Amino acid sequence: MLHRILSLWLCFSLSSTVFAQNSFQIKGLIVNSNTLQPIEGANIIGESLYAISSATGTFTINNVAEGTYSFTISHLGYASKTITVKVDSNMVRLKILLDGSTIALNEIEVNGKTIKRINKESPVVSHVVTKEFLANNRENSLMQTLSKIPGVSTIKIGSGQSKPVIRGLGFNRVAVVQNGIKHEAQQWGNDHGLEIDQYGIENIQIVKGPASLVYGSDAIAGVVDIQPNAIPLMHSFNGEVNLLGESNNDLLGISAGIQARSHNWFYRGRLTYRDYGDYKVPTDQINYENYIFTLHDNNLRNTAGKEANASFSLGYVSDRITSETTISNVNSKNGFFANAHGLEVRTSSIDYDSSNRDIDLPYHKVNHFKITNNTSITFNNHTIQVDLGFQNNLREEHSEPTPHGYMPTPPNTKERGFHKNTFSLNVKDGFNPNDKHNLVTGVNVEFQDNTLSGWGFLIPEYTRFTVGAFAFDQYEINSDLHLLAGVRYDFGQLNSKSYFDWYPSTINNTNGSTSYVYLQRAQDKTLDFGNVSASVGLSYILNHTTFKINAGKSFRMPLPNELASDGVNYHMYRYEKGNLNLDPEESYQLDIDIDHTTKNFSIGVSPFVNFFENFIYLNPTSNYYETLQIYEYTQSKVFRAGGELRASTSIINNLDLSASAEYVYSRQTSGPKEGFTIPFSPPLSGLFSASYQFKDVFFFKQPQLSADYRITAAQDEIVPPEEQTNGYQVLTMSLLTQLNLYKTMNPLEVKLKLNNVFNTKYYDHTSFYRLIDVPEAGRNISIALTQTF
Repeated sequence: MLHRILSLWLCFSLSSTVFAQNSFQIKGLIVNSNTLQPIEGANIIGESLYAISSATGTFTINNVAEGTYSFTISHLGYASKTITVKVDSNMVRLKILLDGSTIALNEIEVNGKTIKRINKESPVVSHVVTKEFLANNRENSLMQTLSKIPGVSTIKIGSGQSKPVIRGLGFNRVAVVQNGIKHEAQQWGNDHGLEIDQYGIENIQIVKGPASLVYGSDAIAGVVDIQPNAIPLMHSFNGEVNLLGESNNDLLGISAGIQARSHNWFYRGRLTYRDYGDYKVPTDQINYENYIFTLHDNNLRNTAGKEANASFSLGYVSDRITSETTISNVNSKNGFFANAHGLEVRTSSIDYDSSNRDIDLPYHKVNHFKITNNTSITFNNHTIQVDLGFQNNLREEHSEPTPHGYMPTPPNTKERGFHKNTFSLNVKDGFNPNDKHNLVTGVNVEFQDNTLSGWGFLIPEYTRFTVGAFAFDQYEINSDLHLLAGVRYDFGQLNSKSYFDWYPSTINNTNGSTSYVYLQRAQDKTLDFGNVSASVGLSYILNHTTFKINAGKSFRMPLPNELASDGVNYHMYRYEKGNLNLDPEESYQLDIDIDHTTKNFSIGVSPFVNFFENFIYLNPTSNYYETLQIYEYTQSKVFRAGGELRASTSIINNLDLSASAEYVYSRQTSGPKEGFTIPFSPPLSGLFSASYQFKDVFFFKQPQLSADYRITAAQDEIVPPEEQTNGYQVLTMSLLTQLNLYKTMNPLEVKLKLNNVFNTKYYDHTSFYRLIDVPEAGRNISIALTQTF
């Protein structure tokens, strides 16, 4: 595997050398001359060259030819400074000190706020994820990467797929938004992952708590908002290549992206490919349904997969108009753990242990095609934002054709096929009538068309139409006290279509005769839903401390599987039955966030209280259908409470320490499982992290050693038939450094990571495979190389 990685890297290095010859990079740091604190948002302007300093005060200008250049550095509140820079192979990192400006402007008022300040003023409890965080903590899937954030966890399906969980709630209770458009796939399924390429993403905002006010249904628990990337600098061209290799599942991956801009026009493009084998677990046998399955070389058989993604966007920017059209396609094929589909595997003729890279039955393949356009128009005091989207999600699930009950042997391997088209339109108007008010009004419209194929039935074909209108105002009571209040109304209509079995079932009549009937599993049905969402919150900034309080009411429309499922889910080996009488979920939540941040220390706490009037869940019954236990969707009242605690410090030079903890308590207060918790409830968990920045060693530049130690308590609070899980401790270590291979190129960024250092056998309570006695992946060594140009 290492030879293949080095070969790919050599090819890239040679091509990059040709491309980047005679070009250099200007790097620098801008700080306050009195406090030596970094200055964010400073402008570095030269002839055809431009940069803005980051939150850490750093900036980089790429692809600069050898020569002497003049730059003007400016920032509101500081005196401008002009410097001369000689660019050649001997140049060093710049350190620029700006003096505070004492000039009073009597008739000119300049308004501008940093992203950090805007987030402090908003009463919404959220967490901003930067590009640096994503690069330093990247795992096999986007949600596994984000699981280091307090309050965020994942439902993992094998080594390459996962779905988001925020404060113990997942599936369609968490909305995933990309470029302003809600991601629509088959996220209702336990074993359906998230079809998004995590490479090339720069900023994500995670909203904890009810967010239906802006995003509508499916945001009842929170939002993962993948925001558009920053527009490239004028007259620029740059890109990056990422190479990845892992030992646990023999993964090989490559992702390459470029972006460029002339004056008004810009474009971006990215290609990603990943191929991996069966992943290893720290056990040699699995106990499922009282049957022992032996694992060959600790491989979780048939969990190999491959993924190929592509995206391209074209944009235009001017003083008043910004528009970008993005086309993307995510394609993956993944095997399911062979023993997860019941016990038929015992009689299968497939040799699952012949290779750890083949993808045998059962498997699924998914293709998600997406086109979005984001256009922003500014005039007077208005900013009009229009988001258009089309998504096509094609998912197929294949398994060995096996007769079940009255169903004869199916004609092929396609058990189920889901074909979903989604059309989306969002229109939003931001209006500032004066300095105190920021009014936002908007409309969201979405239409879905879902068709089926395959010989297995679980949910019917359906169409779904939703429309919602909202308005909210953020009012500045004074510079440190802000009020946010808003209201929204949504209407939704679901049209399900009838379905009959493709085979006859035997029915014994009362007169002693026998009939052969094609049973009806679904009927033509039209259901309408309407609901109101509202939110009100306050944010108060007192010196280094920010106080937030937010109360909100959200809702979620029932899904087709919850309303009209009537079939065998072989992935879970049970019979699932919907309920057409379900009401929309309604949730009331109170959030508080207190954050105290100084130069070397930060501490914060985010408690919440949540009440569901009618929580929807799949309840196991005492009834059976052809030896399979029947699970029925039902509703109950649910009370939830919990929160997150976080702290960090950098008192010692070059050493950063941080700690966080998260806890969720949930209890059903009505219904057949009154007194129990709800499914997939995460246990108490804590994360301790340490990072030390070393001095340069030989050709290793800025080496940084990090360690993450997660301690998770046992989960004894379960809802039958869930099993209790024991507590565990897992250590992860990583080394980040840079290599200056060529003086004319940007340094090569290298990340070595060792997951599950002690090869600990443990069970994650929110993992899909945990339900069938499969532990988490064993020790894994990964190497990631990133070359920018």
